[in-house]
Amino acid sequence: MKRRQFISATGGALLASAGMLSCAAKPKPPASIKLFLGGDVMTGRGIDQAFPISSHPRLYEQRTDDARYFVERAEASSGAFTRPVSHAYPWGDAMEIWSQMRPDARIINLETSITRHDGHWPGKAIHFRMHPDNVRCLSAGGIDLCALANNHALDWGRQGLRETQETLAAAGIRFAGAGSDLQQAAKPAVLPLGGGPRLKVYSMATFDSGIEEKMAARPGFPGVWSIPRLSPDITAPLLERIRSEKQAGDIVVASIHWGGNWGYHIPADQRRFARALIAAGVDVIHGHSAHHRKGIEIIDGRAVLYGCGDLINDYEGIKGDMGRFRNELVLMYFLTLDANSGALQELRMRPMRIRRFRLNHASIQDAEWLTRIMHTEGQRLNTAVWLEADGWMALDWAA
Repeated sequence: MKRRQFISATGGALLASAGMLSCAAKPKPPASIKLFLGGDVMTGRGIDQAFPISSHPRLYEQRTDDARYFVERAEASSGAFTRPVSHAYPWGDAMEIWSQMRPDARIINLETSITRHDGHWPGKAIHFRMHPDNVRCLSAGGIDLCALANNHALDWGRQGLRETQETLAAAGIRFAGAGSDLQQAAKPAVLPLGGGPRLKVYSMATFDSGIEEKMAARPGFPGVWSIPRLSPDITAPLLERIRSEKQAGDIVVASIHWGGNWGYHIPADQRRFARALIAAGVDVIHGHSAHHRKGIEIIDGRAVLYGCGDLINDYEGIKGDMGRFRNELVLMYFLTLDANSGALQELRMRPMRIRRFRLNHASIQDAEWLTRIMHTEGQRLNTAVWLEADGWMALDWAA
């Protein structure tokens, strides 16, 4: 992909020439579809407590036993905000971005149980839960599909997982990656795209993302679609399933929860698996698990987002790795694909900042910081990231 001339901004941020068209103003190329991909959405704990109706605040964590603690930390860090908040509140300025971009589908990784069930998964360090009434938060954001194969889907047990699925279904939100048995968990969610291609989304998780063996769906046993390790003997049946199920007109997304919470390194087995997935017919890899953004690779014209980072969380005011990796800075990913081939035509990212449990436009300084990180990590994968004059980040790659 060739782009117009670029200039380097002070401090190393990469800026497109001011003459380029605004992202929002660019017409969608003919015969294309536009996807929004978001990283981990954690609307439980503190965020759930900010809504008019909340789950019981009782937690089973080393840090605290009360979910209201996370509201207090956010307010101590960023200042008090009026509560209760509306169900649209956490999306904040993202609502404006969606209105401008008008994606054909909005896909997130949901790391929150939606349940009234009080039986937590024993031994886990963190348990996310929001009250079923608050599924309206996802509806307010126009979310079309939730990936559920992750290490928080069973935070409140199998009963909590079942209620999560029932609540999403009642709200008209599709999901994939979890089910009453392995067959259901491995079944893709299908989204028709206005009489054109179908969007088919598979959701899966690897054990190294925090999945316990007993969380895995099995024949006759509920859980999430899990991969013990990314070795050819384990992944071959999965790849064959995707290959055999792809039909003419399908655009296929593999949403994968893989790897640990911190670090930019992309393991070799993830890169090999990404190539195998694309060879099997996958058009987009929607990776997540790390709390921060990771590099992007283009393989045979297909986008591999190794780590989309968090999109919504309640970690505000908590230090440590979260401060070092700045996981309050998040990206909204918009991919334009050829509707016939599934090949990537354009990938743009909108930098945002979480403040007071709300997505806000990032400052130019924060956008430059994100650009430097994404560009540096992308260079290892033969991609480049530029910050354009209108505040959007754009991916560049060799044709």
